[in-house]
This record gives sequence, C-alpha cells and structure tokens, in this order.
Amino acid sequence: MSKTVLHQIKRLRQRLLRPAAALALAAATALPLSSLPAAAATDAQTAQQIADHFAQIQAMYGDFIQFDPGGRQSEGKFYIERPGKVRFDYASSPLRVIADGSNVAINNKQLNTWDLYPLSKTPMKLLLDRHIDLSSANIQSVKVDPDVVTIVMGDHSVFGSSRITMLFDAHTYDLKQWTIHDQQGKDTTVMIYNVKTGSKIADSAFKIPYTAISQGQTGN
Repeated sequence: MSKTVLHQIKRLRQRLLRPAAALALAAATALPLSSLPAAAATDAQTAQQIADHFAQIQAMYGDFIQFDPGGRQSEGKFYIERPGKVRFDYASSPLRVIADGSNVAINNKQLNTWDLYPLSKTPMKLLLDRHIDLSSANIQSVKVDPDVVTIVMGDHSVFGSSRITMLFDAHTYDLKQWTIHDQQGKDTTVMIYNVKTGSKIADSAFKIPYTAISQGQTGN
C-alpha cells in the first residue's frame, strides 16, 4: 500500500471513526424517524437522500481495512452486489467471508473450515438490502455532521442488541465505513477506499459450496 493511500486512510479514520461509547449512547437515546421533532427533519431528509442514492448502486468493489474488537488491523479486497451478496478476501490471512443472499460463510482456507450463519440474523443484511430501509423498526439514529452522515440501524426483535453503524460522505453520499456491534458488545469496523461501482460481479464470487461443505470435500 502506497504512502499516499496510507495517509488518506489515516485522515479518513481520524475523521470517520467514532468512540464506541458515543455510538452506543446515540443508538440508545435516539428517537425513530417518525417521532423526530421538527428540528431534526433536515437530518431525516438527508438520510432519505442517502437511501435513494445507495439504492442506485447495485454493485461495488474495492479495497478495505478492517479493525477487529482488539484493534488489530487487516486488509484486502471486497465485493458487494445487492441484494444480499458480499465477499471479503483478506490479503495476509487464510480467511474469506462470503454472503450469497441467504447465508454468511466464514472460510479458513488453511484449516479447511466453514462456519455458516443466516444473513437475516445479522444487521449486515440492512447494508446489503436493495435500499436502506428507514422504517422505524430499523433506524435508531441519524446524525449529520459537516463531513459525515452517521446512520445507526438495528432491529431488537430480529438482531437482538446487534446493530450496524454506517458512515457516509456528507457531500457525495458515498459509503465510507461501517461498524458491526455484535451481541457480545464488540465492534468490528470496516473502512473502504478505491471504490468502483457499476460493473456486474461474477456470480461465482458469491458462491458457497454447500454440498462440498456437507461432505467435507471443499479442499483448501
């Protein structure tokens, strides 16, 4: 990774990352959009504009940097095709993550292990839907800053205490970062850059080999 990109990532992280406690407070105290006072109408309108902009992007790919709950950093390539499909290929790890619209699979190629989880049970689904559903059942808070719009989403009846915090550029409405807060209270943050949109991604990128997994024949 070039020094220029590293500098951009450092600046982006400083600008976008928020302390976990502050995000938790915002999510816990925010009112649903339907209950927001008139003073917050502009924030709600901005959130809707972001949802409309995001709905027009069917596929995107680029580079990512991930920060796990312990602060460890990893990087690689990501691919997203909505609805429901994502892939993360890690540069210095045998791990890859694939969602095919129904399930999320975590594969360790070195150990030849696969762990499957229903996509519908993780708030990542809210990011991968055709559009951001701003219904009161999902949205927990919207915060508009000069450079960044922060949208916190979750549904206690579906995801429990898990939620997703998405950060968008306040001027272009482009997605810059998301943080998954899991039911153990741990945060995993993904920052994306060098993003390209518009090109269809091969279906094979999101294929989970269910039969081979069930038979233990996936190889390495």
